[in-house]
Amino acid sequence: MALLLIGLITFLGLHLVPSLPELRSSLVRRLGGENAYRGAFAVLSIATLALLVWGYAQAPFIAVWTPPLWTRHLALPLMALAMIALVSAYLPGRIKQRLKHPMLVAIKIWALAHLLANGDLASMLLFGGFLAYGVIDRILAKRRGTAMPALPARAARNDVIAVVAGLALYAVIVLWLHALVIGVPVLS
Repeated sequence: MALLLIGLITFLGLHLVPSLPELRSSLVRRLGGENAYRGAFAVLSIATLALLVWGYAQAPFIAVWTPPLWTRHLALPLMALAMIALVSAYLPGRIKQRLKHPMLVAIKIWALAHLLANGDLASMLLFGGFLAYGVIDRILAKRRGTAMPALPARAARNDVIAVVAGLALYAVIVLWLHALVIGVPVLS
């Protein structure tokens, strides 16, 4: 369980750095520029993600609660919404404008869906940690007050693409990728 906690704290802590402008600017200066910072951030992201995944895989199964069947059914449509939000983060449109920070919305929905479907301690730490990160990062983003750009002429088209691509990604994950990568089929 210690590896999971170390991986979770380091990965999420690292990903809070961009939300703290003074700290980020200081690191950019210390590392010798934006490219060096981005390179270090990428390497550390991969390393801490590997530690997080390894820690989760090694964590013992300690049942905390048994999720009722309805919570697992609720997780399915929540994940569809999370994938649409995830894709919309990269496409300027009304969905992105409405959600303000669609990547954080996707993370929070993903974490909540998995908290509903899993009742073991490692899952509660992992997904609860990501949910807390999503909430904290959203608060920090709101304090920064970044303005949303005007909607492009292709906003409606981008929204359609976000929905279609998000649902396609969801289907790939549900039907194939989750079982392949995580080892647990979504539909059984």
